[in-house]
Amino acid sequence: MIMESRHNHVRDRRLQHGWSQAELASRAGISRTAVSAIESHRLVTSVAAALSLATGLNCSVEELFGAPWDPGAEPVWAWPPPNEPCRYWRAEVGGRSLIYPAETEGLIGIPHDGLFRDGRMGETRSALPEDTLVVASCDPAASLLATEFARSAGLRMLVLVRSSEKALDLLGQGLIHAAGLHLSTRGEPDQNQKLVLKKLGVGFRLLRVARWEEGIALSPVLSARSVRAVLNSQVRWVGRESGSGARQCLDRLLPSHRVPRRLARDHRSVAEAVRGGWADAGICLRLVSEEAGVRFLPVEEEIYELCYSAQAEGDPRIRALVHLLRQKAYRELIAGLPGYDVAEMGQVGPVV
Repeated sequence: MIMESRHNHVRDRRLQHGWSQAELASRAGISRTAVSAIESHRLVTSVAAALSLATGLNCSVEELFGAPWDPGAEPVWAWPPPNEPCRYWRAEVGGRSLIYPAETEGLIGIPHDGLFRDGRMGETRSALPEDTLVVASCDPAASLLATEFARSAGLRMLVLVRSSEKALDLLGQGLIHAAGLHLSTRGEPDQNQKLVLKKLGVGFRLLRVARWEEGIALSPVLSARSVRAVLNSQVRWVGRESGSGARQCLDRLLPSHRVPRRLARDHRSVAEAVRGGWADAGICLRLVSEEAGVRFLPVEEEIYELCYSAQAEGDPRIRALVHLLRQKAYRELIAGLPGYDVAEMGQVGPVV
């Protein structure tokens, strides 16, 4: 059996790794002459050679010999637009051109790529789809990450506000590049990895961003000075949806019959509900509690990581993200935020 090599990306992948043809040949277990012939399309690749090259380059055969992404291909909605007219963004994910209904949380300053009206796309094109990284996360500091990503790499980052489990679901559906998870704690440090294995299996990477403090945001009218005192009081709680790190924390604190009926979308919404008097207490990060000016009682330290496919490691957008998290200037910027510990920022580990 042979494989058609018209859409050969071996050379691009090799250069992304910074390898010579000889080094790739050694890693793949084939001759350097064969690598040269395959890259220049002078040799129709056998299945065995294709598998060896994919293994050596840590990617799939389809990525090496599949059809390249066509910028002119008809884009599809990642999910249906909520209404018309609808502003939207475009991004290339896994070889597909996807359209995302514009969201307001944390992304108000990101120019849209077009307007969907009367069933038609009106393109304005703020950024190229292939230059856009899509991340789903509830990190309240994600806007800083997006800003620094654009400044340092010249690329655009869209951060969609989602809980840990919902973000991972989007990653599994091939609709985003990376999912933010913070279910791991100091006592249970493997929870992020376990969730990835449960939902997606192996073949993914976890990129450490920070350890952060999660706890209880308290109304100024409450006199309780400890977590135990709050739990023994009759307070109005605001919660988060199932599958979020904050909900996981609250479930450990409260009996099941006391699960709040009122739910907030993200950490900032929890703090704002407490500040505005809609609730007496809620689980959120120290950062947003201090931003809102409400009292904070720490409960636990969580590990926040970004999960992405191992096959995407060669994507320039993922490489730029990892590079940014390893830059001293960015680490110092995030280290200045309340409750963020960046000692392990930039570390990458496999999901096994």
